[in-house]
Amino acid sequence: MAHGTTGDWIDLRSDTVTRPSPAMRAAMAAAEVGDDVYGDDPTVNALQDRLAGELGFEAGLFLPSGTQSNLVALMAHCARGDEYIVGMDAHTYKYEGGGAAVLGSIQPQPIPQAADGTLPLDAVARAIKPVDPHFARTRLLCLEDTWHGRPLPLDYLAQARALCDRHGLGLHLDGARLYNAAVAQGVPARGIASHFDSVSVCLSKGLGAPVGSVLVGSRGLVERARRWRKVAGGGMRQAGLLAAAGLHALDHNVERLAQDHARAERLAGALAPLPGVVAVEQHTNMVFVTVAPEALARLRDRAEAARVRLSIGEDPRLRLVLHLDIPESALQRIVDVFA
Repeated sequence: MAHGTTGDWIDLRSDTVTRPSPAMRAAMAAAEVGDDVYGDDPTVNALQDRLAGELGFEAGLFLPSGTQSNLVALMAHCARGDEYIVGMDAHTYKYEGGGAAVLGSIQPQPIPQAADGTLPLDAVARAIKPVDPHFARTRLLCLEDTWHGRPLPLDYLAQARALCDRHGLGLHLDGARLYNAAVAQGVPARGIASHFDSVSVCLSKGLGAPVGSVLVGSRGLVERARRWRKVAGGGMRQAGLLAAAGLHALDHNVERLAQDHARAERLAGALAPLPGVVAVEQHTNMVFVTVAPEALARLRDRAEAARVRLSIGEDPRLRLVLHLDIPESALQRIVDVFA
């Protein structure tokens, strides 16, 4: 049993379900703290400085969630009545409550993503509005890496950067799983982040911290984001207790992401030949399994009986997410549920 499982449940709903290890809890307990709203928490400052330095930016900002990190980034890039271009299935557009529009008065211009998660750059260029009072002002392009587990191609990132430079746009990365992409592509995370003006990195997914994301960018952008963090209720006080978990995660849980990717690949290989399985895809730590729609109810019952947590709704395409609380010994039990 992995250190973070509840009883002997295997939880495949997301890599957000990880629980802090005893070593991470010890690091949190030992953290030196101050008041982060005043900028006085040394552990928060160390985390912000570390990620900014590692990713090649001037400054960083620790936030409670990836949703808030993306929100304040968009609000730091864009003013009221501005527009950002984003994928139609992107997290910042589809799964963050419409925050950019609701709280930032920023108009999203969604365009369909290609199968690999990229936004076709010819479509991006066509979506940029002319300078005319009839239109919102296009200010920003937002990408997501990984997207449904797929790392964005590195040459595509360079092309997106060049397009933004030609049109005077900022470029933001929702890098919730940036380190999964970097490990999968065999490059430093900085090699991905260097194409962007700002990057949001989640610490509470595969990296295993209980809370938090860090936004990195120029000093000016981060100072604007710091104000919006306060407005959005994200100012925390002795947040070093949480930042210490993030530092521990960066020290111990980045390289081990390769284990999650390898286990996902083995799981996909074991599921593919099963008679009840229609299709299987695997990308980094995610396995997408399509079953017959009429099998969903029975699969839900089998999973519950085997103490395997799956996100099962009406869609016959299921996402299984591997993470540090899913040991090698759990894979056969998962296969047995689908068999």
